[in-house]
Amino acid sequence: MECKRKILVVDDEPHNIVLLEGILTKLGHDVVGAENAVVALEKLDRTFDLVLSDVKMPVMNGFEFVSRIRENVETQDIPVIMVTTLSQKDDRLKAVEVGANDFITKPIDIVELKIRTESMLRQKGQQDEINSFQFDLHEMVESRTMELREALARLDDAHVETIHHLCAAAEYKDEETACHLVRMAEYSRILAENIYLDRKSVQLIHTSAPMHDIGKIGIPDSILLKPGKLDDEEWKAMQRHAEIGGSILSMGSSDYINMGAVIALSHHEKWDGSGYPSGLAGEDIPLPGRICAVADVFDALTSKRPYKEPFSIEKSLEIMKEGRGAHFDPQLIDIFFDNLDDILEIKNKRSD
Repeated sequence: MECKRKILVVDDEPHNIVLLEGILTKLGHDVVGAENAVVALEKLDRTFDLVLSDVKMPVMNGFEFVSRIRENVETQDIPVIMVTTLSQKDDRLKAVEVGANDFITKPIDIVELKIRTESMLRQKGQQDEINSFQFDLHEMVESRTMELREALARLDDAHVETIHHLCAAAEYKDEETACHLVRMAEYSRILAENIYLDRKSVQLIHTSAPMHDIGKIGIPDSILLKPGKLDDEEWKAMQRHAEIGGSILSMGSSDYINMGAVIALSHHEKWDGSGYPSGLAGEDIPLPGRICAVADVFDALTSKRPYKEPFSIEKSLEIMKEGRGAHFDPQLIDIFFDNLDDILEIKNKRSD
């Protein structure tokens, strides 16, 4: 043999153990003896390469012994050769049934013992190589999976960072603050969570909501920053920011950008169909747009704008209630008021 292998010999006759130890040691193996199956089970572990076991033994016979070996995850792959005087077909079938791999009949022939043990050890070596390869493959897959997850997380962070910079660019054209974007995103998250969207959808809406007014980058400053009320032509021009935002973001391939396009295009639609740019009504308005409409209007009411001072919380909430079923999805307004404490807490923490 090319390398020393570890073999367990189990027999209730001491002279049989001595005989097998002598033969197997001369063949270059490390041999451990056990006088019965109970002792053998105490000694047996995954470091063994082969078991030679008698069948007729006191305390526990060879059949039960092999069954116990096969039940143990640590030892179930170790090959077992039954050393037996059994000649009945039923006995041999039972040995195979409980998990024996081969047989050697008594009295033992040295050539037969050498051939059968080498065959079993060769199979065990091949199985060990397969197990080692599978383990290494599993480790490699785990490592590569972790690397992929980290890379995707970095890519996701890059997407989010790009979105933040894109929104920051739009802020140069508007007096809305970064805090407005954060508040509006947080309000949207609360609404999305409590209408029981899945976690991915909530994340998409939360991350993409700040892009709702990205189209204002295409609105002239004279309209965007006008301190007074807009005339009809100016108002028509202002309304175009929804379509501009949808057009800008529709060119993206990211899930965040696609969600931003939906929100930009639909967050000024109204439940009763009187909104813009498409006059959609009810559930024809995409849910992300309906969510962001509630979040955006509440923050606009309670914030300073070029054309107005902030309304009080009381006045703002009154306007929100009046918009139920007209401006806003009734279910979302109910969720808004059910979670008003959390919304007001965000407003206070994220004040301009």
